Amino acid sequence: MKSVLPAFAALVLLFHPLSAAEPAAKPATLPAPEVKTVLKITPGKVIIPFDRMQRPWGELISLDFATRTGKFRRESNDEVVSFTVMPYAELLHHATNGDLQDFRVGERAIFRLHENEKGEWVWLTYIQDEMNMMNGHKEYFYVDTIDAAKKQVTCTWANFDKSFIREKGVVITTDADTRYWKAGLPAAFTDIKVGEKLRTKTHGVGKGKVRVAWEVFLDDESLAKFQSEQKAVHADRMKKEGAPGYVDEVNGATLKLTLFNEGSDVAKQLKVGKTVKVAPAGVDRKPSGEAVEGRVTELKANGRQQAVTLQTAAGKVPGGFQSKGLFRLWLNE
Repeated sequence: MKSVLPAFAALVLLFHPLSAAEPAAKPATLPAPEVKTVLKITPGKVIIPFDRMQRPWGELISLDFATRTGKFRRESNDEVVSFTVMPYAELLHHATNGDLQDFRVGERAIFRLHENEKGEWVWLTYIQDEMNMMNGHKEYFYVDTIDAAKKQVTCTWANFDKSFIREKGVVITTDADTRYWKAGLPAAFTDIKVGEKLRTKTHGVGKGKVRVAWEVFLDDESLAKFQSEQKAVHADRMKKEGAPGYVDEVNGATLKLTLFNEGSDVAKQLKVGKTVKVAPAGVDRKPSGEAVEGRVTELKANGRQQAVTLQTAAGKVPGGFQSKGLFRLWLNE
């Protein structure tokens, strides 16, 4: 019996050696890190690189409507910046959509800039006037003090309930050209009271951070009146000049287009089967060729833009349209 046990133990060790280690577990394979797409301005495409942009306050110096270029002065350091307006840029004026001709030289606004292929901050994708910024953020200038002799007010810039204060000690200067509005009607500097809230449309003086008011709105009603008037101006402009956009593809008698957000009022009226007129446009966004009639065959929302597919009338191949080029579109009455 004693001789059997050692033999049995030897057999166990033979087939299950004590020194044998379990094979090492393979390390878990981690998923590859997600590669973030770097957005870049690309001609013919509506792209806004939100991850890389500058949005300085500045004073408008000049505009060239033919080339859609311009210059502004940075308020922070007086640097003069040249810019090229992207065809789809949002030109926000009087707290709604506008175009370059709505802006006045000297006007204070926010300029959204992006880099070109050389690393220069020249591509512009919006100009936002002071009215639009304050209205959109529900912010006001709360009057702290009034200097009647200098016709100046000093304010705290904050949101609607003062839970967020953007800046204190904001000085707003007025002059003989300043207009005041209350209840949508003309008012006066003397109508401004300490503790009240204002919104303004201001210009600079060529250097530094100075606010000189063109318009002072003593209530929301007055700003809303200006906004409504601008909406009517813009709607009429879209009706007469056509809604702008990019040509995505020209395939025989088929046109694939992207209508810019600027023409949202027109886009809302489009339906499959509806007939429209469309013409190629140049750098100045004005029609550069004959308008042709087409029927809408497909509509698709593309972010804030509207993708539109047209079949031109009688299968006529349209002339002058080029991929990545511009167009203007009109609704048939």
